[in-house]
Formats: sequence, C-alpha cells, structure tokens
Amino acid sequence: MTSAIYLKEAKYEFLMRLRVKAFSVSVIGFPLLFYVLFGILMNQSWGPIRMSTYLLATYGVFGVAGVSLFGFGVGLAIERGMGWLELKQASPMPPPAYFFAKLVCCIVFSIALIVLMLALGLSFGHAQISPLAMLQLFGILMAGALPFGALGLLLGYLLPASSAPSFVNMIFLPMSFCSGLWMPLEFLPKTVRAIAPFLPTYHLSQIAIAVVRGDHNNSALSHWEALAAFTLFFLGLAVLLQRRDATRQNSVA
Repeated sequence: MTSAIYLKEAKYEFLMRLRVKAFSVSVIGFPLLFYVLFGILMNQSWGPIRMSTYLLATYGVFGVAGVSLFGFGVGLAIERGMGWLELKQASPMPPPAYFFAKLVCCIVFSIALIVLMLALGLSFGHAQISPLAMLQLFGILMAGALPFGALGLLLGYLLPASSAPSFVNMIFLPMSFCSGLWMPLEFLPKTVRAIAPFLPTYHLSQIAIAVVRGDHNNSALSHWEALAAFTLFFLGLAVLLQRRDATRQNSVA
C-alpha cells in the first residue's frame, strides 16, 4: 500500500512537470540546443578531442544540474508559496513520498536528456566515445546530480516563490560558466579558474571530461569527495530550514 502511494505521487509529479512547458522544454531543450550549436554545428577540435565529444561531458553536467536545481529548487519554492507543501504535510501521505516523487521526476528527465544528447552526438556530431565510456558517463552524471538536488532543496526553502526561477538562474548560470561547462577552463581568466574548485559543477565536470577523453583520472576520488561534502552541506542546511518551517507551522496551528 505504501509503495503504491510513492509510485502514484511520482507519476503525477512527472505528468505535472511534463505539462509545464517552462520546465520540461527548458531543462531538456536548452542543453540540447546548446549542444547542437556548439557541439555539432561548430564541431572543431580541442586538442586531441572534438567538441562534439568534449561537450557530451560538460553539457551533460549542465543538463542534469539544471534538472535538479529547477525540479527541486523552483518546484519546492513555488509549492511552498502556494501552500501546497503544507497541505501535503497535513495529508495522510507519508512525508518522504513528496521528495521521492521529485527525485524520480528529476531522474526520468535526466535520463531522457542524456540519451537524447548521446544520440545527437553519435548520429550527427561523430562523437568518438566507446560503449563503456558512455555507460560510465551515464552513471557519473546520474550519481553526480545528487549535490544539485540537495542544493535545489536548500534554495527551495530559502527563496520566495515569485522570484525563485530568477534567483536559481543567477546561481546556476554563473556557476556553469565559472566551472568551464561552456568552454574549457584554460580559456577562462585566471580569476575564474581560481573560483572553479569551490563549485560542485567543476568537480563533476572534471570526472566526466576524464571519461570522454579516456584519461586515467588520478584525482577522481578527490572530486567525488568534494561532491559528497557539497551534498552533505547543502542537505544539512535544507533539513535545518525544513525544521524551521515545521516549527513555524506548528506555532501558528
């Protein structure tokens, strides 16, 4: 019975997000559009690797991070502002089902994005990536989305509903640029390169880039450790804010 509640909540969350074009079109369409423009139409070489292959990693990170930030952050902020989250918490539904549904929804959209990007790269961009590397990249991007989901939760409890999309973009887009997701870090100013290691997008992109390049990344463990630290930090703050909200609701009641 409980599992059916979780699955039904996930189903309706996915259908709702699919029908909201501002979410479904943007989180999948924009990364794919950027990949077509820069990875296929401007498919030049960056050292030993072509742009169509390199950008599978960086735009893949850009895509799954966007899905998580907007799926959790903007969605939670808007539903808090509407009172929908409070209504959900007052219902007999198990409280984790709400967050489980958002997690499943983000996973489904991320899978769709990665599959479409790989299909474009292999079919039109002549991306050179082995089946094993594709599987590794897929797993890395899915696992590496966790810190962005945690950051989304934090932002969802911090931001007002009316301005949540703008604030998320103000965080997400500079973070992506400074991490070298749009162009290699070596082409960016020295100041920007100094900021990059303090951003989760940088650490995930470094792991993904090593896979598509076929490098033996000796620093992969340190990048995973950094991502785990970001996840715990963001999640811890989100839990504190969730408890603050629950205390306020109880005091009002």
